[in-house]
Amino acid sequence: MTDVNELLEIAIKETENLMHNERFLVKDLFKGYEWNRIPRNDRLLLGTLFLSYVNKTNGKIQAIEKTSSKQQKYKVML
Repeated sequence: MTDVNELLEIAIKETENLMHNERFLVKDLFKGYEWNRIPRNDRLLLGTLFLSYVNKTNGKIQAIEKTSSKQQKYKVML
């Protein structure tokens, strides 16, 4: 299985394919079967690391509201 840091790099790279004002969850950055193959604890850690990355970079991605299932939503800015 892929290391969590490698998964984070994949997720960050995948954000380059998103359009302005697009809203997404971290799991949206992976194909369904790929996301389901990541162990739950690694998915949770990946979510935490991605949020930390977004907060530290002040880049084109912004954390917005959470879903009813407590998943962090993001939005692509300029």
